[in-house]
Amino acid sequence: MSSEIEVVEEVQSRDEQSGAEESLRNDVYTAAAYGDLERLQRLVEQEGCPVSEPDGLGYYALQWAALNNRTAAAQYIIEHGGDVNATDHTGQTALHWSAVRGAIQAAELLLQEGARVSAADMNGYQTTHVAAQYGQTAFLYHIVSKWNADPDVPDNDGRSPLHWAAYKGFADSIRLLLFLDAHRGRQDTGGCTPLHWAAIRGNLEACTVLVQAGKKEDLMLADNTGLTPAQLASDKNHRQVAFFLGNARRLLDKRCDGNSRLGKISKLGLAPVLWCIILVLLVTYIHSVILATKMPKLTAAAGLLAWFGVFLASVGLVMFYRCSR
Repeated sequence: MSSEIEVVEEVQSRDEQSGAEESLRNDVYTAAAYGDLERLQRLVEQEGCPVSEPDGLGYYALQWAALNNRTAAAQYIIEHGGDVNATDHTGQTALHWSAVRGAIQAAELLLQEGARVSAADMNGYQTTHVAAQYGQTAFLYHIVSKWNADPDVPDNDGRSPLHWAAYKGFADSIRLLLFLDAHRGRQDTGGCTPLHWAAIRGNLEACTVLVQAGKKEDLMLADNTGLTPAQLASDKNHRQVAFFLGNARRLLDKRCDGNSRLGKISKLGLAPVLWCIILVLLVTYIHSVILATKMPKLTAAAGLLAWFGVFLASVGLVMFYRCSR
């Protein structure tokens, strides 16, 4: 898990002497990074500086604008020849950089201008991987829900965004990816699942979320070295995580088999009991009130109202049954 996305997150000073701030803004890259549209226009229109060429580090002005969510600067760069799908020496595009800080507005602009949401860098990281690596949950939800980005795509090492979110310990991103049906038991080239990586890093909250959403098999699955998540946590001296995973496995061992009739009932908890109680009360109401022979006969209006109440109660029981199962 050592090969993580490397992006420069801050514009470094190029002149530490007096006047450094002014010097920093004298090229299109730093002007784009700061969102200095006036300076950017002067450099392009009066001095003829190109916006489609990379800087000395191999990064594009559009990437700097996307990183810092400078939408006006990004729009100007695109209108003057900036390529939304241009890749740097690592294969990353401006859209990758927008995911680092969760720059939704910049990403929206790039995607509307034709940026490829499925573009992958040299490590196989797509935008969803980068968003998961930096815990940008809102950004991740936006590109998946609106632009159909794949929330479960593997990188070159077979690791999905869920692997990265678990490794970094971003619980909210994990919850979102699980909600988006990311494959919980996917194994990478080393045989590790997201739970393995959460255990390796000792991320207790990440382990808790994955265990609560998972099954007994997730705790028993071994990687290519034959170690389970609990054993990996113990090997890394994450005692609290190892204890939690071991205890979770023991609790799951004591539970009823979920495929048996009793197991299915146990998953419903108190729902069957409540359903039976309501059903008994409803039958008692019909027999003892509506159809009672010893009570005064109901008028037509009262009878209609009584049976309408029975109808509503019956519909409620059906809905309650469907929800609880």
